[in-house]
Amino acid sequence: MKGAGVVERAWLNVPFSEKDEAKAHGAWWDREAKRWYDPRPVTAHLQRWAPLPELPDLLPGEDRSFGSGLFVDLVPQTCWFSNVRTCVIERDWERVRRMIRRRAEHRCEACGAEEDRSVRRWLEGHERWSYDDRTGVQTLRRLVCLCSPCHLATHMGYASITGRTQEAQAHLRRVTGMTSRELFRHIDRAGQLWIERSAWTWDLDLRILTSAGVTVCSPPAPDQRAHQAEQVLDQVRHST
Repeated sequence: MKGAGVVERAWLNVPFSEKDEAKAHGAWWDREAKRWYDPRPVTAHLQRWAPLPELPDLLPGEDRSFGSGLFVDLVPQTCWFSNVRTCVIERDWERVRRMIRRRAEHRCEACGAEEDRSVRRWLEGHERWSYDDRTGVQTLRRLVCLCSPCHLATHMGYASITGRTQEAQAHLRRVTGMTSRELFRHIDRAGQLWIERSAWTWDLDLRILTSAGVTVCSPPAPDQRAHQAEQVLDQVRHST
């Protein structure tokens, strides 16, 4: 009980792929919290989705000052689409997603915008990585909450192959105050760094997640990640 007349929900951790099954067993959806719950606790068939402890606002070893602001952050071609969400089991991703949004107070950490479904602006998790040229290790340093326009501007390469370059560039200028000259210089520098890093195949270091008790799937080998990235890129190109 939290205050007069306010009852704490019996929350559930239901992955998106299992939502229909949970609903069939009696789970209800809380639109405001964006989370499933047991309306008649304790329902035996729903206990498989009993929640794990919430993650702390600061993950072990995470640097929340790393990669602040909005900038073009091109993931090397050999790493595309091998992100944290694909490496974390689906049930734990829900915990990670909630933590990212909660600690950002449900606002974009780059521009301050809130989620607005009427204009299809969502809040999404984004990874900040460091790259060690000596060891070939790509280390997760921070998770950041970005709105979908900021996320698109960050992944300018993806914006390009999906025909949304102008949209992404306009948003980047609006948020950062860059002039056209500064914008193109910034994109050129990011592109040069992308070329250099794409010459490598990278191993993933996800210790800030595993140290917090998040279960990760075994990341694909570096050469497999590059092949998977090219397959997904082909699918994106043919769907746009």
